Amino acid sequence: MDDNHLGDFLRTRRADLLPPDVGMASYGSRRVAGLRREEVAVLAGVNADYYTRLEQGRERNPSPQVVDALSRALRLDADARAHLYRVAGATPVDRPSGHAAERVSPALRQLIDGYPNTPAFVMSRTLNLLAANALADALYAPFEPADNLARMTFLDPAGRTFYTDWDRAAQAAVANLREATGFDPDNPRLRELVRTLTEHSADFTRLWNSHIVRGKTQDAKHFLHPDVGPLTLTYQAFDVRDAPGQQLVIYHAEPGSPSAQSLDLLGSIHATRRRPAPRSRR
Repeated sequence: MDDNHLGDFLRTRRADLLPPDVGMASYGSRRVAGLRREEVAVLAGVNADYYTRLEQGRERNPSPQVVDALSRALRLDADARAHLYRVAGATPVDRPSGHAAERVSPALRQLIDGYPNTPAFVMSRTLNLLAANALADALYAPFEPADNLARMTFLDPAGRTFYTDWDRAAQAAVANLREATGFDPDNPRLRELVRTLTEHSADFTRLWNSHIVRGKTQDAKHFLHPDVGPLTLTYQAFDVRDAPGQQLVIYHAEPGSPSAQSLDLLGSIHATRRRPAPRSRR
C-alpha cells in the first residue's frame, strides 16, 4: 500500500476539479485533468512550490491553518476534510496507542443478541465482521466466509448478486477503507487486505486509486437473498465508546413491509437449520 497518503489524496482531489468549479477562468491547453498545482496554491493562499512539495511527499506536516485552507480550496465535504486532517497529522487521532481492538466485549455480544428480530453486528474500521447476532448470520449466509465486507463485495462470487446495486456497495466499501487509512495507516490487517484486493480485483484497484473518502451513511441497503428474495433495509451505526474503531450496526425493515416479512421468514429458516435433528428411535 502507498505511503504518501497526503500527496496522493491532494493530487486526486485536485484532478476532480475544473477551474469553473472553483470560480476560476481557464486559460491555455491542459495536459492533465483538473486544476493545476499553481491554481490550488492560489486558492489556498500558499506558495506553489510548497504545495508541490506536499503532493510529492517532500513536505508532510502542514499546519492546521494550511490544511483548512486546502480543504476549502479543494471543496472537500466533511468526511474528506476530516480525512485530510488525519493524513496530514494536523489533528490528534482520537484513539488509544496501538491498533484498534478486534475483540468484542461480552457485554456488547449480549447486546446484539438482544435484537432477535433484526440483524445486528459489530465491525472494525477495516470492515471486519467481529460479531453478529443470529439474524445477521442468516443475512450474510450466502458468503463463505462472512468475514470482511470489502472482501465479500469484491472477491466472493455471491457479492455480485447479493448486493442488487453492486456498484454503489463497492464504492461505499472502498470509501470506508480509505477513511480507515487516515485513522491507522500502518495497520497490518488493513495493508494486507488492500494488497489482496488489489491483486485480485481490478474494480477495487480502480476505486482505491480514486481516493474517495466517506464514512457510514444512512442510505437504504438493497439485498437479494437466495432464501427470501429482495430486502430493503435501513440502518444505524454507533461508535463503540470503550473500543475506538468498532461500530455497532443495526439494520431495520419498515414495519409491515415485505422486507419485514422476509426478515421474519429468514429468521425462521435460519433457526430451523440450526436446530439439531431429532435422534432416531430404535
